[in-house]
Amino acid sequence: MIPSFPFEQMLGQLPAGVATLVGPDLRYGFINDRMRELVGDGQPGQRVADAPGNLPAVLLDVLPRIYADGSEYTAKACTCGPQHCYDLAVQPFHDEQGQVAGLLLLALDVSEQEAARQRAHELALTTRHLDARLRVLTETAPLMTFTTDAGGMVTYVSPQWYRFTGQPPTIDLTAIWPLLVHPDDRLRVLYEAEAARRTGTGWSYEYRLRRFDGVYRWMLSRALPEVHPPDAPVFWHGALTEVHLARELSEARRRGEAELRFLADSIPELIWTASAEGLVEYYNQFTIEYTGLTKDELGPTGWVGLLYLHEQAAAARRWVQSVASGEAFEGEYRLRRHDGVYRWHTIRARQLSDANGPRWFGTCSDIEEQYRLRQVLQTQYDELSRAHHNLDTFVYAASHDLRQPTNNLRGLFEELRRAATFADPEQGLMLEMVDNALAELDKTLLDLATTVRTQRQQQEPVEVLDLGLLLEEILLGLRPEIMQRGARVDVNVGEAPGLRYSRANLRSVVHNLVSNALKFSHPARPPHILLRSYLTPDEEPVLEVRDNGLGMHIDDPAHPVFQLFARQHAHVEGTGVGLYLVQRIVGSQGGHLAVSSTLGEGTTFTIYWHTPAGGF
Repeated sequence: MIPSFPFEQMLGQLPAGVATLVGPDLRYGFINDRMRELVGDGQPGQRVADAPGNLPAVLLDVLPRIYADGSEYTAKACTCGPQHCYDLAVQPFHDEQGQVAGLLLLALDVSEQEAARQRAHELALTTRHLDARLRVLTETAPLMTFTTDAGGMVTYVSPQWYRFTGQPPTIDLTAIWPLLVHPDDRLRVLYEAEAARRTGTGWSYEYRLRRFDGVYRWMLSRALPEVHPPDAPVFWHGALTEVHLARELSEARRRGEAELRFLADSIPELIWTASAEGLVEYYNQFTIEYTGLTKDELGPTGWVGLLYLHEQAAAARRWVQSVASGEAFEGEYRLRRHDGVYRWHTIRARQLSDANGPRWFGTCSDIEEQYRLRQVLQTQYDELSRAHHNLDTFVYAASHDLRQPTNNLRGLFEELRRAATFADPEQGLMLEMVDNALAELDKTLLDLATTVRTQRQQQEPVEVLDLGLLLEEILLGLRPEIMQRGARVDVNVGEAPGLRYSRANLRSVVHNLVSNALKFSHPARPPHILLRSYLTPDEEPVLEVRDNGLGMHIDDPAHPVFQLFARQHAHVEGTGVGLYLVQRIVGSQGGHLAVSSTLGEGTTFTIYWHTPAGGF
């Protein structure tokens, strides 16, 4: 037997709001729990107009008309209250005589569905906006975009493609685009595109595409699949970028590098290139032939390992400093040939910075013959220079010192004229002849000294000198003495690298000071000489020569420093002329020579050069 349930109990369990409005006054009859969310505190017997709850006003307006004409009414997604949305339906119910007895009001909560619909609507609007924005970006960018499907059919190309190829928009893209690819590239392009679609991957390759004027231009084609796991890709989206100029530049660069490499291999000189870190990456063919080693045997530091053993450490330090600072590298070193013979080379390296970053380009030039000739010439020059200065000094000193005896003789003859008489009738003539002879001798000596002084000043032209290079030349001439005594010579001219002065005079000054420092070195320690140039606060150039030798008496009158033929260390061979000449040369150009010394510890000479018009 089927159990029976009261009708109102069944309506109360419905998942929708149900209420009856009875009589023409539309008074509440039955109200289930779901309908309470709408009618609020409305109770049976109350008019709906007096207790509408959250029922929309538009519904309250139509309820009397529905009751009057017996029609039905439906309202979708009506907002009822601040948070809910309902589908509302109203239909009349009749009494036993068939007359409208009231209205049945049904309400279904569709708040979640309406919210989802609203979100879907907003998402659709956003998608349309993004799609429009993306289309604007792709159709204004300087490249051609496209879309293909898994079957290779082209479903979209941007307007740039039509403008580039000159094809009409009505053309069959899938059929025409392979025909626009250069015949030499066509099969490769079709194969690579098909392989990418088959494996579900992207592609990136270059090919030539025919332009509207019939000219083929290199293009870069790149595409990626649209992936929606776990399904296989259906569409590939990509872009075409013209790379014709870049490709031509790359080809030209490759040809240029090949030509430069051929040229470098043809030059009979050691040529190499190194990375930004100073590691050698390339040797020309002549380097291989000269050293007798392969590129692998030479390695990234090849030329350093080929240097004379005692020069390797200093050269490596200089090379590391150049790599760190970016400054040019240059020096003269002995380099081992394939037969084991060491020959002098000038090693130079310069840094080049471009789009690929810094790189080093270097050469090793054989200067063995020039080096030996320079040594011979330097020796001869130094000998001639010393002879010239010695002769010059002797003439000047002799002319100066002989004037005093001449003056003494003149005084004696003057006294003789007053105090003595001679019976010789030619007395007057004889005395006059003696006076004339003494006067002539004095004039000759004075003219000789003036001539030497003037000649010194006129024969030495003034020029702008590279102080570092000139000091290197002087030290090269003194190399045998330096090596014999195991001396260490440091040169620091970075603060004042140039000097406007006479080359010969500067050579003479520095040569005398350095040779004296070597000659008067302390027997208990190896000589250490520092040559340093700098600027005074008044921008005046200064050269400082410092040694750790025997030292001198500076303020002792019995041991003069700059007097001609004066000597403080008689046990050391010398003439006592060098410092005298240095002072004369410096003073003749308006400069000043200062000396400070501690006996047994060393001496420092400071030369304050005169700055002529034109500056330093």
